[in-house]
Amino acid sequence: MEFLGGPLFGVAGAGESHGPAITTIVLGCPPGLRISRQEIQGCLDRRRPGSNRHGTPRHEEDRVVLLSGLYCDKLEQLTSGPHVAIQGEDRETWTQSYEEGFSTGEPIAALVLSAAKKSKDYAQFAGPAGEVRPGHTDLVKFHQSKGFADPRGGGRSSYRSTISDVIAGSIARIFLREQFHTVVLSSICQVGSLKANKTLASHFEGILRNAPSEEVPLAVLQQIQTAMDDAEIYSWDTEFAAKAGELIKETRKKGDSLGAAIEVVALNVPPLAGEPLYDSLKLRLMGALGGLHAVQSCEIGSGQEVVARTGIQNNDPIRRTGYQTNHQGGLIGGVTTGMPVVCRVGFKPTSTIALPQKSVRKNLEEIDFELKSGRHDPCVGVRAGVTLESRLAIELMNAVLMHQAQCVDRANFRLF
Repeated sequence: MEFLGGPLFGVAGAGESHGPAITTIVLGCPPGLRISRQEIQGCLDRRRPGSNRHGTPRHEEDRVVLLSGLYCDKLEQLTSGPHVAIQGEDRETWTQSYEEGFSTGEPIAALVLSAAKKSKDYAQFAGPAGEVRPGHTDLVKFHQSKGFADPRGGGRSSYRSTISDVIAGSIARIFLREQFHTVVLSSICQVGSLKANKTLASHFEGILRNAPSEEVPLAVLQQIQTAMDDAEIYSWDTEFAAKAGELIKETRKKGDSLGAAIEVVALNVPPLAGEPLYDSLKLRLMGALGGLHAVQSCEIGSGQEVVARTGIQNNDPIRRTGYQTNHQGGLIGGVTTGMPVVCRVGFKPTSTIALPQKSVRKNLEEIDFELKSGRHDPCVGVRAGVTLESRLAIELMNAVLMHQAQCVDRANFRLF
């Protein structure tokens, strides 16, 4: 069973890369949250194929429709979303989807159709004699499923399945922003061996050094988001972004791929959310972020750098106003401190490349593998940031609701 988040807020998804659609069920959203389809669509537009010229040439519109869990008295406003139609047997059945309304507390269902499919590109990998792409899930998924895995586009192992993450993460972001002014940002900070000189974590640590307990204004965060939207790739360091874009183009021409690192930072985080040990927020974030397709590493705060430090160098000094530095990345003992939650995630180079490689068929016959056709990201990190942001938001919202569940108020249990 696949379920991200939980037990109080989370998401279940279904749908293969080349199937008819990706279906999403978001569970546990509290009632009364104003949700706009357009805001969810904005996040999906950052994730979709074709959204960045350095990603896959495959183009999907990825238009989302909302089918349940919302309501408002202005029915024309509520039901002004895109039409959903079923055609067949010489007739058509259609209905209107939801555009904007308030969450009812019931499950929120969403649907995104898959339209830009070229399934013939994957005939090379079909059946027991199908070829195996080194670094991909072809071999293990085929044998795990007793030969019934869908090889088209990688099935559920495709990055397309993260549509559900982004839909649920969009709702979590709305909740966190409305309740705490929390905003989650990401920035590509390394492509191949090329590293950024400017990072979001350092930038915000400098801003908060004199007033660590104060909020970063939403307008400032929006300006940073806009600046990254306009960059060559999604990075806070524009000079690095331009160089990384050129490196990706050169690598694509060679038929090869590149790895990348992305920092994910949550600002204006409420303190005291999370558990200390078996369900710690640190454990959950490392699992949620580190478990994403193609991710090979996940660090919190200063990450690997802490190994070379002494205690006096790594401890964050505390005054009445709060923590003075943020080496711990906003988490101590798995509980939020109110400082920015900082994670750094490392992606391997895209597995599907055009260069010849040693491999096998699914029946383990050894072959010299060469990709015949396909449309793939030369650097999967280019459009992965919004999914990492979404996964962090889902886990943070769930932790907030878990903490609130311990604060019982009799006023919430009155009927008459």
